[in-house]
Amino acid sequence: MEPEVKNFLKKIVSSIFMALLWLMLNSILGIYFNLLFIETKISIGNIICYIIFVASLAVLILFYYRTWKTKFPHG
Repeated sequence: MEPEVKNFLKKIVSSIFMALLWLMLNSILGIYFNLLFIETKISIGNIICYIIFVASLAVLILFYYRTWKTKFPHG
């Protein structure tokens, strides 16, 4: 397999894996521990959960930017 194709497929697989990992971790934190839902009033756990959600989304977007910023050899 050509090195360019191999690197491209590695980028795709790592991007999908990181998205699924991010989704599962935030779902476990929010739904399983009941921090995502606001029942009667906003608690400290809800605020922390949403802050972690936004911060981890920023890290995921930064990961995507660094992964996909290189130009492809064909243009």
